Amino acid sequence: MDIGIGLPNTLDIGGPAIVEWALRAEERGFSVLATIDRIVYPSYDSLTALAVAAGATSRISLLSDILLTPLYPPVWLAKAAASLDAMSNGRLTLGLGVGGRPDDFAAMGRPMEKRGRLMDEALDLMHRAWAGDPVAGGEFAVGPAPASGNRVRVMIGGTSEAAVRRTVKYAEGWTAGGGGPEMAAPVIERVRQAWQEAGRAGTPRISALVYFGLGDPDASRASLRSYYGFLGDWVGAIVEGAIRTPQAAQDAIRAFAGVGVTEVVFMPSVASIEEVDRLAGAVL
Repeated sequence: MDIGIGLPNTLDIGGPAIVEWALRAEERGFSVLATIDRIVYPSYDSLTALAVAAGATSRISLLSDILLTPLYPPVWLAKAAASLDAMSNGRLTLGLGVGGRPDDFAAMGRPMEKRGRLMDEALDLMHRAWAGDPVAGGEFAVGPAPASGNRVRVMIGGTSEAAVRRTVKYAEGWTAGGGGPEMAAPVIERVRQAWQEAGRAGTPRISALVYFGLGDPDASRASLRSYYGFLGDWVGAIVEGAIRTPQAAQDAIRAFAGVGVTEVVFMPSVASIEEVDRLAGAVL
């Protein structure tokens, strides 16, 4: 089981602290640094945060978990992702999903009702761009080439049949965006079955996100309530579902492993660098 930790890019924290957090996470031995994505919120941009983390570190992997793909111009996203992958020596995995907040789509001038189609178009264009095909009407590729030479690693989020299809067609695997092992298990089985039926080699990478806040339960609850307040009555389940003790963190890893998850990413809900050490002490 690989154990990752999120960057605090959605929390009330100074910009330079992102660098300190990334360095501490690498020093403590986490496998990956992750971000979550939002537009209409006082958060740090996902790819910018990962780029800063990449420049401060040398080993730890980078994961957008997830990037709200239909919100962004796909040619720019292809170029930005390839650039970050190349400059980080192939450490980037681009976790991608369709999103679901109307205000994000309104702010970016993108039609939310067409987000599925936009997602498919972006995935197709990005993979063609990474392979070196001209996609912008000129003679040159948008480039640069990713570190592997022809693609950036991709993970897909979401629970729909379309998400399973995209995982099998374009990605290294699937990422569960919360809800716990019980909710992830049936989707994992669908992904694995579709993977096998499509003749994909090996097995899919399966990642799961879980929130944690070990040092300050009140701050943890407040930050999650702020971030997910738009969900109304559902916000309580997210707030109380976060990991707040070392034992709960260990139990979560065992439970996710039991349903076939190969990587757990703990996303912070408390903006203190000590959270990195607390989590490392509990799970590494």
